[in-house]
Amino acid sequence: MKALPVLIASFFCAAAMADEPIPVEQYSYAQHLDIARVISISEVAHVCAVVPVLMTYEDSKGQKHILEYRVMGNGCSNG
Repeated sequence: MKALPVLIASFFCAAAMADEPIPVEQYSYAQHLDIARVISISEVAHVCAVVPVLMTYEDSKGQKHILEYRVMGNGCSNG
């Protein structure tokens, strides 16, 4: 019967952790990424400069991550 209280405590602990904010990880080229499913990618700013983008994804264990990386904005033109 001791297993039931432990199971209930584990459930509530997991539920409490789900409400915690996910820390934003900064991407580096040496980093190994475990991306099983992309949930969302923020929009690229309409400027002619390097801008940050956020990607929310799940790893192969089902844990959510938020990764910040940099891309060239889509506001540049040759004209």
